[in-house]
Amino acid sequence: MAIRPIITLPDPRLRLVSEPVATFDGELQLLLDDMLETMYEAPGVGLAAIQIAVPKRIVVADATRGDEPKNPMFFINPEIVWASEELFVYQEGCLSVPDYFEDVQRPARVRVRYLDRTGATQEIEADGLLATVLQHEIDHLEGGLFIDHLSRLKRERVVKKFAKAAARAAPVADKVEA
Repeated sequence: MAIRPIITLPDPRLRLVSEPVATFDGELQLLLDDMLETMYEAPGVGLAAIQIAVPKRIVVADATRGDEPKNPMFFINPEIVWASEELFVYQEGCLSVPDYFEDVQRPARVRVRYLDRTGATQEIEADGLLATVLQHEIDHLEGGLFIDHLSRLKRERVVKKFAKAAARAAPVADKVEA
């Protein structure tokens, strides 16, 4: 297993729509393990493959808290098949938008159909934090970010902030490589 680099805003790959997984082989199993290790190390509660620059429809998650035993979950080709009308507000953050948090309103409960590590079809109904995590990560698979749920003004400010930071960092990287 290996910890993989997480890409961050303004990297354009975050806006790619991820491709479905068709092959369940050792390479996929290694990717799943690497994603889980990367998520735990970050630390985070969810990670989409695109966040490590792999445009595949894969999500790992673990919504346990504190001293609860870890509960790693793997979602391959996940799709939301039902969402409640009841809404819930949760302060979200993102490993690809580091150190920025904002309240986001989403359905309180969702039902997600997905393939597990073996390729078997599964379905889960989630609420609370897990529902939020699944919606957040599935957004990534469609090229979306949690900041897309904010007002245009807030979203533009965040994008501008990260674009400026990337521009400031770029000359330093060029000088190191020269």
